[in-house]
Amino acid sequence: MAILCFSDILQKVGLDPAKVKLIRHALTDNRFKECYEKGMIYEYTCHQKAGFSKGYDYWAIFISGAGTLAKFYALYRVGPSVSDTADIAPQGLPDSEVTEYRGENAFFQLTQNDMLKEFEGKLTIDWGKSTRMWHQKGTSEKPIISLQPDEKKVFSGFEDLILSYDELKEILDNPTVYEAWHAALSSVYAIYLIVDRETGKQYVGSAYGSGGLLGRWACYINTRHGNNKLMRELICNYPERYHNFQFSILQILPKSLTADEVVAIETKYKKKLLSIEFGMNDN
Repeated sequence: MAILCFSDILQKVGLDPAKVKLIRHALTDNRFKECYEKGMIYEYTCHQKAGFSKGYDYWAIFISGAGTLAKFYALYRVGPSVSDTADIAPQGLPDSEVTEYRGENAFFQLTQNDMLKEFEGKLTIDWGKSTRMWHQKGTSEKPIISLQPDEKKVFSGFEDLILSYDELKEILDNPTVYEAWHAALSSVYAIYLIVDRETGKQYVGSAYGSGGLLGRWACYINTRHGNNKLMRELICNYPERYHNFQFSILQILPKSLTADEVVAIETKYKKKLLSIEFGMNDN
């Protein structure tokens, strides 16, 4: 008899296992594998039969492993659904999946929930012999086989650093795992670039002070706009737009520079990139 099951974890975080549907996506399924390889697991999961989620508030998603093993991928809160007409199919889906959008099933609105975030990609369960039953009740006893510890992430270097808002948040929220990143980013001043990937508009900023670049970027994670006027207005009009922000570094600067010297270099980049005339800098 298993000492610990997945249902125990659900209860530990305050979820009723009876309200959670367990879904195991199999890499032996060609349609899913194509979506998996294109990074479209979420989009694939949203597409189900009408009534698929009746009686359930959450879906816990697993990816098949060796034999009957399955690794936890994500927990989603289930929202309303619409008919899966052809115009609903997400852009970029493999053709094998697009052809399934015939208005006969449903496309669900799913919101990722962070209650089990620490287990994503780390927790492995034994799905059991009935692997053909790819969706089951959360009350089903699924023994926990292993839980991998966090591995410290190696810093990728300043030159190649390009991060989405969510990736930057992951780094800032996990100082132990990203210890090398925190050390590197806090050790320098910098001129950085934020791009709204929705419109291509650019914002040039500068980082100086005791916290270095890490401290300045932390402000964007905490406020979502870094207290910049045009960014604040953008997020006021489009509350989720900050997820489209991309962060990169234009120039690394030594901490021996004064604030005025850093700002002078920042001003040159604003002129080069025309970020005041066509971007998100307002001065």
